[in-house]
Amino acid sequence: MEVIKNSPNLPRRRFVQGLAAGGVVLGMVPMLNPAQAASRGTVTGDVPILTGNEFELIIDETPVNFTGKTRMATTINGSIPGPTLRMREGDEVTIRVTNRLKDPTSIHWHGIILPYQMDGVPGISFPGIAPGETFTYKYTLQQSGTYWYHSHSGMQELTGMYGGLIIDPAEGDSIEADREHLVLLSDWTDENPMRVFGKLKNQGDLYNFNQPTVFDFFRDVSNGGVMAALSKRQMWNEMRMSPTDLADLSSETLTYLMNGTAPAGNWTALFKQGERVRLRFINGAGNSFYDVRIPGLKMTVVQADGQNIEPVTVDEFRFGPGETYDVLVEPQAEAYTLFAQAMDRTGYARGTLGTQAGLSAAVPELDPAEWLTMADMMGDMGGMDHGSMDTGAMADMDHSSMNMSGMDHSAMSMGAMAGGLSKASSEVNHASSEYGPSVDMRVDTPRTNLDDPGIGLRNNGRRVLTLADLRTPGGVMDPRPPEREIELHLTGNMERYTWSFDGVEFGSSTPVHLNYGERVRIILHNDTMMTHPMHLHGMWSELESSDGSFQVRRHTIPVQPAQRISFLVTADALGRWAWHCHLMFHMDAGMFREVVVS
Repeated sequence: MEVIKNSPNLPRRRFVQGLAAGGVVLGMVPMLNPAQAASRGTVTGDVPILTGNEFELIIDETPVNFTGKTRMATTINGSIPGPTLRMREGDEVTIRVTNRLKDPTSIHWHGIILPYQMDGVPGISFPGIAPGETFTYKYTLQQSGTYWYHSHSGMQELTGMYGGLIIDPAEGDSIEADREHLVLLSDWTDENPMRVFGKLKNQGDLYNFNQPTVFDFFRDVSNGGVMAALSKRQMWNEMRMSPTDLADLSSETLTYLMNGTAPAGNWTALFKQGERVRLRFINGAGNSFYDVRIPGLKMTVVQADGQNIEPVTVDEFRFGPGETYDVLVEPQAEAYTLFAQAMDRTGYARGTLGTQAGLSAAVPELDPAEWLTMADMMGDMGGMDHGSMDTGAMADMDHSSMNMSGMDHSAMSMGAMAGGLSKASSEVNHASSEYGPSVDMRVDTPRTNLDDPGIGLRNNGRRVLTLADLRTPGGVMDPRPPEREIELHLTGNMERYTWSFDGVEFGSSTPVHLNYGERVRIILHNDTMMTHPMHLHGMWSELESSDGSFQVRRHTIPVQPAQRISFLVTADALGRWAWHCHLMFHMDAGMFREVVVS
């Protein structure tokens, strides 16, 4: 992000370049102390850095230009992203947030363990911050790592209101690096987000430009014959779904940003050859999953959602809105491309890791968009290895032998539950009693494996991170077995563009009640063909493998299509908490529940 200040000494070339790159056109002057260097390398770039234990944040509207058209954004201290806040574990922090907007606002401290009154969710934990008012957040930091913050009001997150949050360990960092950079990925639309949402309510696949074409039909005829091709089309039509329905929004309306910079701007992070560099990746997008890689450079993942993990070296990782990954790299060449392509393959964010400003490396071509497979639609296909499946073969399989006609997708029986997870015994009994109109598909035999990188990443010739690779050292935080289980289904209806838990949208749903101090197993069963990054506020989610062993501690867990996952929660945080899909439009369309710990 490049702030264009009203200065007579600003070269015109830089001003024009800033507009081409995208960013703030008329920024307000930051009102806080300048950034201070960290002990081992510093987060560099144009994003302001604020350190200490007291912060002043001003929420306002600011003109921006990412596409050649000036639009109004919601900014924090006049920048997109907002300033990176750097704090220290164990400190009590005070953050005063002043609202200069015409509408209420809020800030949620994503992944931070704190009193519920400080969580920043209007209508759940506090009333919100009214226009002209200042709200003071105050809490003690109980953790360290890479996190972020964002608005939880309206659709301000998609209009620019987000920033990075780094908490340094109290006793020194066990992750050794010579230099570090924060890489915050996001997305931007020139359209009013409420107008985009209204369009999706009218036509859920409006922005999907990867729809099957007549050329795809003739390819299927060539591969499997006319009857197989017709059967394949009939199957998808009967389900009122598209095999290319990977994302609700595409580059038709989105511009993909890296630290507030459009691809043309080539945001650059500097290093010296021979250094070990830590990259703190944050997905602050409203609606985009990103597949991240650095061609020619291996990444060793050392932290997930702010928590240290056993190091694992990969070529690529996927993460959704709300997730964070820290990686270590040891660059040897002068320049590498930081490449983050959207899951639907319609666009990308990119920057450069280089030894000096102005360098760039080759930018890869976008990978081809792949079709969803039968496993993505129906789950467990007879015990096949989904992590190594041949998606091309799945897409071209002869569906004519499958009797899809007459299937009532809104009333399918639950069927056998794969993976040995028992049915929920909760008094809420969601799965059997609360299926409402927001359901157009149900999965009888979900898959429970965690070693699937997901659609578009299987068998791509690169080593791709999966949930099965992530292991938190030291085991669970609470060794007690769960006292009970709660099962919830992730549901949707694309014709109505509604998203929900158990077919019941927020507003019609009842809260999930947890007893203070109890240990609970939560089962999420995805009955849709989209991946949902599920974020539970206020408490850690300890993901289990399919055999029930502890895997990794997270605050946001992506649940793939037709997948069933379980995690353990200790209800150690009194109060009212939010639990939702972190795809903004899914949350606003109903995939949101209140959790009450009492």
